[in-house]
Amino acid sequence: MHIKVLAANRLIIISLLLCITACAHKEPPKETIRICDPDGCSDRPKGYSSFDPAKDTPEEDPGGKIAALEELAARDPRAAYDLALRFFRGDGIRQDSYRSIKWMRDAAERGDFDAQKALGRLYLTGLGEMGSDPGEAEKWLSITASRGDKEASTLLSEATAARQSVQAEYRWYNRWRPVFYNYWYSGYRYRWYWRTGRWYSYY
Repeated sequence: MHIKVLAANRLIIISLLLCITACAHKEPPKETIRICDPDGCSDRPKGYSSFDPAKDTPEEDPGGKIAALEELAARDPRAAYDLALRFFRGDGIRQDSYRSIKWMRDAAERGDFDAQKALGRLYLTGLGEMGSDPGEAEKWLSITASRGDKEASTLLSEATAARQSVQAEYRWYNRWRPVFYNYWYSGYRYRWYWRTGRWYSYY
C-alpha cells in the first residue's frame, strides 16, 4: 500500500514538473503580423496599416471631366456612346463594364447607329462575365442591317442561327430533362441491398 502511495505521489510530481516546464517555454504573443504584397513578405507591427488613402485611392474624376460628359450624355446620344467607350476602356475613369453597357444601351435606344451596332456585336459574343444573348443581338443587328450596313447583315444571320440553336437546345432540354430526372428518381434500379448487417448484390 505504501509503495502505491509513493508511486502516485511521484506521478503527481512528474506531472507538475512537466506543466511548469511547458509553461516556462511558452512563447510570448507576437507583436508583429506577416504582411505580403507584390514586393514580398515581411513582419510588421500589429497596428500596421498598408492603406494610404492619398496613395491608394485614385481620384475618381479628376477635373470633373466625366461628370461633365455624363451631363452631356443625358442630352446627346453621341456623348452617351463616347461615355460608354470610356467606361469600357477605363479611359479617364475606373473601368466599369456595367456602366459601359448601360450608357451604350442608352445611346442605342435613342437611335445612335454606332451604339446599336456595338450592342449587336456585344450581345452576339458576350462580354466578360456576361454571356452571349443571340436574341438581343438579333434585335440590334436587325435595326442596323435595315439601315444598309453590310457587316450588320452578315452578323444578323449569325445571330439568328445562334438564337435558333439556343431555342432548339432549350426545347431539347425541356423535352428530355423530366425523363432523365425520372430515371434518377425511380427508373434506375439499385444493385445492392442491406440485410443482417451487410450488403448483398441483387445479381
